[in-house]
Amino acid sequence: MSGEVLGIDVGGSGIKAALVDVGRGTLATERRRVETPQPSRPEAVAAAAAGLVADLGGGLVGIGFPAVVLGGATMTAANVDPEWVGAPAQDIFGSALGRPVTLLNDADAAGLAEMRFGAGADQNGVVLMLTLGTGIGSALFVDGRLVPNTELGHLEIRGKDAESRASSNAREVRGWSWKRWALRVDEYLHRVDALFWPDLIILGGGVSKQSSHYLHLLTARPRVVVAELHNEAGIVGAALRAVELAAWTPEPTRTRRRRRA
Repeated sequence: MSGEVLGIDVGGSGIKAALVDVGRGTLATERRRVETPQPSRPEAVAAAAAGLVADLGGGLVGIGFPAVVLGGATMTAANVDPEWVGAPAQDIFGSALGRPVTLLNDADAAGLAEMRFGAGADQNGVVLMLTLGTGIGSALFVDGRLVPNTELGHLEIRGKDAESRASSNAREVRGWSWKRWALRVDEYLHRVDALFWPDLIILGGGVSKQSSHYLHLLTARPRVVVAELHNEAGIVGAALRAVELAAWTPEPTRTRRRRRA
């Protein structure tokens, strides 16, 4: 697998993009970033993404988005405007960019990149990727196969969404120390372990670069490691998914006409 593909990672606070060398899992251009428009309505976000990549090439486009994605539509909107619920997001982005796109959940995109090129490479069994950012995204893999659209950041812990207690944003907004925040992350990891019994947990998002502050404080049973692609994982995984789906598109089925007797 080779060539450069455009990867876009849409988040609640920022939109990032770059051309990706999908053969190596590396960025082929410098990463670009703009703030996510507020309010983050569909047309405004799509226009911002289009402006960000207007002068970049790449025949295929993959976009990671913070929502459950079914058939190109976004079914949830936890950290973006409610207008995204039920929106034909893939078509909206495609129209803004002027070309077809592949849309998938942003955590799933990051997980695909880590499983191919990063901390989950060659790992069998159950692997759980968790992105700790504006919220908590999750990507679940069984023997390397993605179980799409898990929403484990919304598990209820002490009567609240887990991401309201254990996301990176929660730590920053409340001014928690790393130790205080790590206790909440650890509680969350114990909860997901009790439900899925993963062999490996990969922690991604911006805090993956600051793991020395908290990784040693985690006591959950599974092996816990930090993502190797850091903030580039979502971009790389989105591009990778676009290539995979293009390669997997089946040829039209041709049926032979029966000869008349």
